[in-house]
Amino acid sequence: MQSRDLIIAADFGTSGVKVGLVGRNMRREATATENYPTSLPQPGWAEQAPDDWWTALVRAVAQLSKEVPDLRDRCAGIVCCAQMCGLVCTDGDGVPLRPCLIWLDKRSSDLIRDYVSGLPTAFGYNVVKLARWLSISNGAPAMSGVDAPGKILWLQKHEPDVWKRTERILDVGDWIVLRATGNAVTSPDRANVSWMADTRPGRLGWAEAFTRPLGVAHSCLPKITEGSEVAGELTEAAAGELGLVAGLPVFTGCGDVNAAALGSGALGSGELHIYAGTSSWIGGFYETRRLNPIHKFATITSAAENRPLLISTQESCGSCLEWVAGLVDPTLNEAELEDIMESALTADIDLPPMFLPWLAGERSPVDDNRLRGAFIGLSLNDGRDSTVRAVLEGVALNLRWAFDAVKRQRGTRRDAPVHLVGGLAGHAGFCQLLSNCLNQDIAVVEAPNYAGVRGVSRLAATGLGWVDNPWQADDRKMIEVSPEPDRVLYFNERMDEFKHAYRRISPWMRRSSRGYGDDRSAWSEGREKTDDA
Repeated sequence: MQSRDLIIAADFGTSGVKVGLVGRNMRREATATENYPTSLPQPGWAEQAPDDWWTALVRAVAQLSKEVPDLRDRCAGIVCCAQMCGLVCTDGDGVPLRPCLIWLDKRSSDLIRDYVSGLPTAFGYNVVKLARWLSISNGAPAMSGVDAPGKILWLQKHEPDVWKRTERILDVGDWIVLRATGNAVTSPDRANVSWMADTRPGRLGWAEAFTRPLGVAHSCLPKITEGSEVAGELTEAAAGELGLVAGLPVFTGCGDVNAAALGSGALGSGELHIYAGTSSWIGGFYETRRLNPIHKFATITSAAENRPLLISTQESCGSCLEWVAGLVDPTLNEAELEDIMESALTADIDLPPMFLPWLAGERSPVDDNRLRGAFIGLSLNDGRDSTVRAVLEGVALNLRWAFDAVKRQRGTRRDAPVHLVGGLAGHAGFCQLLSNCLNQDIAVVEAPNYAGVRGVSRLAATGLGWVDNPWQADDRKMIEVSPEPDRVLYFNERMDEFKHAYRRISPWMRRSSRGYGDDRSAWSEGREKTDDA
């Protein structure tokens, strides 16, 4: 019988799960992707059914079992990474009491602003509260409502019956582990971004200073362990659904940002990677904590040996392209979308409109869920190519807005290329556009869309003893892209215009984009006043 030489590594994103079979040489032998729906019942709301995640995983593993018929005998363990900042409330048996409020859900923005505010104020936060969060967790809940504290406040106010029946509070990846093993376990990075944990070196654990004011009992929260530790064994029930052997080790895993960082290959201190998928972020490992409250980024405690991981997150990236493509033709498939991108990037366009890509608000370098997308300078001469080009440039300019702040961070390697991962990294034209916009050498990782699968499998491989640690380099090929001087000058000018547009338009957005938080009555009243005017 063949030895157990395959890891099942799953990456639960916003739109679906990517699952890979990774061998001892850390190469993918087979992959499968399954989608699941997102419900957007009201502006600023975004929910997913946890059972949909599990069903997608079952379908993906079934597909892989057809490609690798002896998978049942060869699987050595299971690990997953997942979108973060979700809130899953379950009963004592782990059954969800309502759909998950995912990271894209900002309904609690008004509530969290009230919760963190108060005189004296700094950056919109009460100074005493902010100092406590920064010293203990190296950050604080975003005012956009993306994080768990705001969502908990919303449930307590609007769904008190659900809150009373809640016995476990979990993030997306935590629930997957619970469903597979029956154990409630989380990783340090997921715990960190709940803003209920003490992440100081040597003190990792849930912090009474944060949980008590929220009315959260520690018994409701999962155990925190490193990503390479075994969270539990695959239960008989879960094994039956997946077609695998009960008792397989299921590893704690990590959040999607941590997995992408490990999979990007940018593992040295201060080396940066950019993820360009549905959302986007700039990330990198550092030797010690970093914090920039002005530009809204910081390090969190990673799931890999608790090493500090810097994250500067942006809400909309590939989702902007999907949105505009949907306006062109809702039936477009992936290949047709690639053709539209190629046409837009190669068309003879002198100056496309300016696109502001804040379709779901923004987190960095500004934290404001009230920001919204816009085209500036549209004319009758603009068509599909110039509009799509505007979207791609707007996404790149938004990344540069955050990148310019991150690269000034102490300890950042400015002499090293930035590694690029995510779905958009698979398009050569976008890679060149981004290199020009950032004026930065870029190294495009092999199979960039599977960086999360590759990264989280490193944690399982460490836990299985296949590698000594998750930092071991591999020999993956990279495609290097360098900036074109004439286009660098173009994007320098466009960057000035982009920031000027933010300064002029954002006050109007804050006034007119009410209704994306909790106070919908104020929004209705405000709209009536606007209409009367």
